[in-house]
Amino acid sequence: MMIRTRITEMLGIAHPIVQGGMQWVGTAELASAVSNAGGLGILTALTQPTPDDLRREIERCRAMTDKPFGVNLTILPSINPPPYADYRRAIIDMGIKVVETAGYKPQEHVDELKAHGITVIHKCTAVRHALSAERMGVDAISIDGFECAGHPGEDDIPGLILIPAAADKVKVPMLASGGFGDGRGLVAALALGAEGINMGTRFCATQEAPIHPNFKAAMVANDERATDLMFRSYRNTARVARNAVSQEAIRIEREGQPFEAVAHLVKGARGREGLISGDVDHGVWSAGMVQGLINDVPTCRELIERIVADAEAIIAGRLAGFLG
Repeated sequence: MMIRTRITEMLGIAHPIVQGGMQWVGTAELASAVSNAGGLGILTALTQPTPDDLRREIERCRAMTDKPFGVNLTILPSINPPPYADYRRAIIDMGIKVVETAGYKPQEHVDELKAHGITVIHKCTAVRHALSAERMGVDAISIDGFECAGHPGEDDIPGLILIPAAADKVKVPMLASGGFGDGRGLVAALALGAEGINMGTRFCATQEAPIHPNFKAAMVANDERATDLMFRSYRNTARVARNAVSQEAIRIEREGQPFEAVAHLVKGARGREGLISGDVDHGVWSAGMVQGLINDVPTCRELIERIVADAEAIIAGRLAGFLG
């Protein structure tokens, strides 16, 4: 038995499991391992310092897998934005066939990518944003519930409601994102109207994820309560693993101080230093509530094969057994 959906057909993958684009983590090591295991691995464009570095990373990933993989391009409102058009050009020039977009006003990127025959998956946290992206012409939506790591939006709608609410209105295929890490989640996502799952945190706790083993051990040890929501008062909510730095940032924020007062604590470079050194309290790092479902650090192949086998067993066994 194989789980076939519009997502597996569209992306040319064996299993309806996609690795989310993650800053500092979405490198060739992880993306190629996910793709080789039958999912869709994704490189994170802005993890690479320059568009030429992205070109080299795409070449490196191609040397490690002959399977499809994609690139994430996240558009963030910024005073000094990165050269998005140059990163986009690198993606196009290198013949990438799938791009995950996320963030702020992606229209020009969607138009240009689509003009070059690229399949675009847009990640969003609200039904209204999904419908807007659909009107822009994206091929698929990754709908991201409140449980997710990173930016869950400001509506606080969990996947159990958000996924079917979006499925009722969105016509293009959907990936369910936020809180997924096992076969039960995949079956639930399919039942709720999605056609696959997008996993971030769960793929961080794999052998191939390019982060220090201390972080993987922390995700295994942590339970579903071990996250913090920062930046709520700045209307830019971020879910991170709870640690000394996130707690301090929240304390300062609750005093009513502006973002500038916490910026030194939460800057990306500081978080990256921690991921390399192994100090889980050095900076903030993204992790979702799914930590409560992470009990080991398998290879990507072991993880994907387990998820698919468990999902198939649930569909053919437990669920079928309920039908009298």
